[in-house]
Amino acid sequence: MQQLTIVKVGGKVVETPESLQQLLADFVALPGLKILVHGGGRSATKVAEQLGIETKMVEGRRITDMETLKVVTMVYAGLVNKNIVASLQAKGANAIGLTGADLNLIKAIKRPVKNIDYGYVGDVESVQVGELMELLNKNVVPVVAPLTHDGLGNMLNTNADTMASALAVAFAKHYQVNLVYCFEKKGVLSDPENDDAVIQKLSHSLFKQYQQSGVIAEGMIPKLDNGFNALKSGVAKVIITNTEGLKSDGEAGTDLIW
Repeated sequence: MQQLTIVKVGGKVVETPESLQQLLADFVALPGLKILVHGGGRSATKVAEQLGIETKMVEGRRITDMETLKVVTMVYAGLVNKNIVASLQAKGANAIGLTGADLNLIKAIKRPVKNIDYGYVGDVESVQVGELMELLNKNVVPVVAPLTHDGLGNMLNTNADTMASALAVAFAKHYQVNLVYCFEKKGVLSDPENDDAVIQKLSHSLFKQYQQSGVIAEGMIPKLDNGFNALKSGVAKVIITNTEGLKSDGEAGTDLIW
């Protein structure tokens, strides 16, 4: 079965030009078919501030009212996405920028209001990969922004980690998929104060232990939930690492095992 690597990149890696260019160079050098899924939250926060729009976060997740939705659509699908596409073209990769609305790639439903009203935030409902497979077979590199649509003409802000996991699961029926979550740390840490305390192999049961003891907390939890969900659903390999780890052929960072 042909290999496909899906790399999700976010955090400071996307926001810092030097680290982004290094990441893209390493990404282009990866063998076989590949897809890049990106975040861009810090850029969205900065643009919102310049426009006088207040950013509201709950447990690390953005509350997306209508004005914020306009900002994230402009920033994620426009500024961040097209800069990445242009950089990949300069590095010899024929890239195309997409959101979940393009090619009806990822349809979502607006998150129901329970304790918190997240606004125009989408929870993934379905993934259609047929057209994207045709592009991959033509050596086109899809670059996916963290936005979906509801099928009724509305864009929705959707977690990039979740989108990467959903794409990996959908493609696992057709390819041997490796999913790589790439951010500023070397991997999942057993000691949050020590950047070298990387957990090389992390099982689901050990993750739950670390979560209960507070060693793994906040933004890392949804990333790991998504990673283990992908692993359980047929994805061959899930790694959490930094830009250096991307070129180590899976030997660096945290390797998730069920």
